[in-house]
Formats: sequence, C-alpha cells, structure tokens
Amino acid sequence: MAGVATITLASGLTLSYVDQGDESAPVLLLLPGPTDSWRSYQQVLDLLPHSIRAIAVSQRGHGDSDKPATGYRVEDFAADAVLLLEKLGVNRAVLAGHSGSCFVARRVAIDQPERVAGLILEASPTTLRGDPRLRDFVTSMVSGLEDPISEDFARAVVVDTSSENVPPDVLDELALELLKVPARVWREVFADLLEYDDTPELGHIDAPTLLLWGTADTLVTRTMQDQLATSIRGAELVVYHGVGHTPRWDYPARFSADVASFVEGLGGP
Repeated sequence: MAGVATITLASGLTLSYVDQGDESAPVLLLLPGPTDSWRSYQQVLDLLPHSIRAIAVSQRGHGDSDKPATGYRVEDFAADAVLLLEKLGVNRAVLAGHSGSCFVARRVAIDQPERVAGLILEASPTTLRGDPRLRDFVTSMVSGLEDPISEDFARAVVVDTSSENVPPDVLDELALELLKVPARVWREVFADLLEYDDTPELGHIDAPTLLLWGTADTLVTRTMQDQLATSIRGAELVVYHGVGHTPRWDYPARFSADVASFVEGLGGP
C-alpha cells in the first residue's frame, strides 16, 4: 500500500490521506464515517486491486488532518472532498461513504454531478434529523464530552458499531484513531447530523449507486435502505446477513470484492 501523505487544499486546510493504485485507473474516494480516520479503510485498501486508484482520506477534524475551530457540517466536508479531487487532478471519482459520511458523498453528487462517476453508500441513513436514538446518544454521551476523551469511551463506540467478527487488534487501532478527534468536533458533527436532511433532493442523483447494508445494523434500518433504493434511480441494494453497522470491518474481503466489482463495472476513469 502507498504510504501516508498530507495534502494542502486551496482553502489552506491540510488533510492526511493515502493514494494507491494505477494513477490512470478509475478513482475511488473513500470517506470514513464520523469520528473515523482513513485507517478505518485499512483492510479494504489492502484487498483492492491496483486497477482501481483508491484514495482514503481523514476528513477535517479527524485522524491526523487539520482540526479547525469550526466547520463540521456536511456541506463543509463535501467542499473539502471536491477540493481534494481538484488538488489531485481528478475530474471524476466514485465516492464511497459510511454512515453519516454517506450524506457527504450524496451532497457532492447532488451539487456537482459531473464529478461523481458513482456512489457507494455503506450503512447509509435516509436522514438522521430528529432521530431519537441519535438524539439520546448526543444528549447522554456527546454533549458532555471533554478532552482528553477516554480510551474506554472510544473503544465502546467502536464496539457498538461493529460486531464480534472484528479482530481485537483492529478494534484497538480504530479506538486509538477516535481519540484524535477533539470533543468540540464530536459535538459539532453530531449536532449537524441531527438537523441535516437531503431526502427531498435524492431524486436529483443520477450517478449509479450501490447500497451496502448489514441485517444486524442497530443504527440504520432496512426500511431506510428500501427508501433510498426507491428515491435514488437505479440504486442497487446488497445485503450482508448477520452483519452490523460497518460491513467492511466484519467482512473486508467480501466488501472489497463488491466495491471493486461496482467500480470496474462503471468503465473508464
């Protein structure tokens, strides 16, 4: 795998990322879910063929990327994704998001469709606006967070969004990455997720879309997947039986194969 690098966008923001595969190949931009860094895609990157140029980024406030005082709305992350592609000289890419970052991928597809060759939405909500479970999590856990965030809390979040199939050493690394996210970033990210709703705009998405979802996901429902499949024209749903909120951690080999098949099936860069 290519080494970790940093890149400074036209906005002045510096992001940590990895970029692997043939530079002339179709581009896949991997956007980790809230509080995760690019390392949450490590197993996937190890398995993807070099016939795909895979770029995984730690979004602002996450991992080893810059952590500005504010700017953690979906729209901010989407703007960063476009600036990243511009800086790397990429005109079009398949955007892959997980959980709340599916909103980021969708935002780019709605606002700048010419840049999006396809969408891969892993454990994607329809909307989390007013979601009672998320509201309870924010009220009971996030609103009172203080730096430094405890290791026990970080590990509990990772465990709650994965399953017993995830190796302990992977859980350890993921938890360490969560510790890099300041409490203020947690608060702003989740406050925005409780308000964001792009569902009225989903009909504007014309990019081929792959929905990946596990039946043991306690955060995102099958009903949401069916609604997305109906709202986004031609969207395909792939179900992982017995898998939790993060299919790529449970079955990285299957996930990587599904992703590679979808990207390669779209054709050229």
